[in-house]
Amino acid sequence: MSELTFEQMLEDSLKTIHNGEVVDGTVIDVKPDEIILNIGYKADGIITKSEYTNETGADLTTMVSVGDSMTVKVLKVNDGEGQVLLTYKRLLAERGNERLKEAFENKEVLKAPVVQILGGGLSVVVDEARVFIPASLVSDTYEKDLSKYQGQEIEFVISEFNPRRNRVIGDRRQLLVAERAEKQKELFANLHVGDTVEGVVKNVTDFGAFIDLGGVDGLLHISEMSWGRVENPKKVFQVGEKLKVLVKDIHDTKIALSLKFPETNPWANAAEDYAVGKEITGKVARMTDFGAFVELAPGVDALLHVSQISRAHVEKPSDVLSVGQEITAKIVDLNEAEKKISLSMKALEKPEEASEGEEA
Repeated sequence: MSELTFEQMLEDSLKTIHNGEVVDGTVIDVKPDEIILNIGYKADGIITKSEYTNETGADLTTMVSVGDSMTVKVLKVNDGEGQVLLTYKRLLAERGNERLKEAFENKEVLKAPVVQILGGGLSVVVDEARVFIPASLVSDTYEKDLSKYQGQEIEFVISEFNPRRNRVIGDRRQLLVAERAEKQKELFANLHVGDTVEGVVKNVTDFGAFIDLGGVDGLLHISEMSWGRVENPKKVFQVGEKLKVLVKDIHDTKIALSLKFPETNPWANAAEDYAVGKEITGKVARMTDFGAFVELAPGVDALLHVSQISRAHVEKPSDVLSVGQEITAKIVDLNEAEKKISLSMKALEKPEEASEGEEA
């Protein structure tokens, strides 16, 4: 048996590799767009930038150092120039898909950064494996602009896993729905009619405002915004504003709120404040053909009948009064039960003033 040459022994000592094989190597050189590894083969292995990362504009010299150990996958044993082409990214993606498959089967909650905002949703990456989250599954409410999620770490579950068809779908919405349901359950267990709670204005409409009480929305109807009249809620409240509100009613999952706190009820001391015979000042709030309504305090309107405006004949209230005008009148009737007050300016006139008015 003939002796083997040094070159033959060296070559025999080097391992044989095949396309698709996973091998370990040591970094022996790094360039901005290329990594060279010693993989124990007769030729060194090459990892191009595109086979290392999806990050555009990446400089590999800032990501890998000489001497680093790496586990990679063989793409091509001979690229035509005697070099071995390797991939790091695809191996991670394969392992990532295994991770996603496991998470899908176990209904596990994953957390990963959003790497791209797409026209129809978000793209997140788990160990180099991409997951698509459709816009309809990003939130439990409609969101037109998804740009705020760029770079943000979000939690989701895998709702569909079919890597062969390149369909790995994530769902964040069901987590938010479940979280909201849990908050609702907890809040309703501790919420009672008559409670005063703090909330944040979530939305304002022509008929009222929706207040977020911490996972549950309550309606503050326009009629409950003040003891007085509110013409336009949008001029009174701003989205994001914090409010202390009174729980007026709870029906199933619907909560009615109010800002009419009992201690601020302007009718609380009506018998004293609006006693019959008392002289009082107010502002004309609105008028009809039969009289004028005078605001004595926010939430307290009194009727000044046309026949009580003056001893002289008045055809219509608008002939002698105007909205916003301040008048002084005498309280001639009080009905606390029905919250009705009647006024008279005529009762404060002296007879001679009326005679002069009639002669004029």
